[in-house]
Amino acid sequence: MNDDANERDPVLWRVDGDGVGHLVLNRPAAANAIDTALAAALVAAVQQAQLTDQSGAIGALLISARGPQFCAGGDIREFVARRDDLPALIRALLDGLHPAIQALATLPLPVVSALQGPVGGAGIALALSADLVLASPALKLRGGYSAIGLSPDLGAAWQLTRRAGAARAKHILMSNRPLTAEDCLRWGLVDELHAADALLPAAQALAATLARGARGALAGIKRLCDDAVTMPLHAHLDAERAALLRAAASADGREGVAAFIERRAPVFGGGR
Repeated sequence: MNDDANERDPVLWRVDGDGVGHLVLNRPAAANAIDTALAAALVAAVQQAQLTDQSGAIGALLISARGPQFCAGGDIREFVARRDDLPALIRALLDGLHPAIQALATLPLPVVSALQGPVGGAGIALALSADLVLASPALKLRGGYSAIGLSPDLGAAWQLTRRAGAARAKHILMSNRPLTAEDCLRWGLVDELHAADALLPAAQALAATLARGARGALAGIKRLCDDAVTMPLHAHLDAERAALLRAAASADGREGVAAFIERRAPVFGGGR
């Protein structure tokens, strides 16, 4: 991300030396609001993340943003400018973004997001597409949709309901009352709070630790936890058994057991 032209892109993508893919929202002057250009750049960055994951070059993904806000949601100024054909604009945005959000949520590796400030609307969906969500005390979360006569998008209602329950998701999306960082932590919307200057280093350290983990085991954990929401117990037990047997037969599984017996730190690298 050192090239000047790339620095102006609305979404930045890089692979760090610690095996972490890093996706950065880079429209700080506009609160990282999602307009047509940012949406296209986000889709491209997620596709890069998929390809890089498939190559085995990364073991975790970090989502962060530049500026004082994480993401204000959809770009209302663009909505106003295109109000005469707003349904067509929204349809085009969602046609591209839906596969990207689905891909983020189902990548077979840990995804971490770092929320340094306010988040609203579609930004909620992007933030909560991560498996682990870290935030600073400056976080404010506000639904915002119904205040402008619209309903949620990009899976915001789905993510809020999974993390906080239907009643609280309705409260957030219907009342539009902002939640503080402490509210979000208490309601399960974020997993950790860190001081503003410590947030990104903490998120980077967590992602790097996960990237060094047993990738097959982490992918299995993610899949089992996500599927458990809708899967009956008997089916979950079968899936759990299959995942455990795959892990036990893997190089990482053998290394993990050996390291435990030998009282040393495991060195994983067996892939999935």
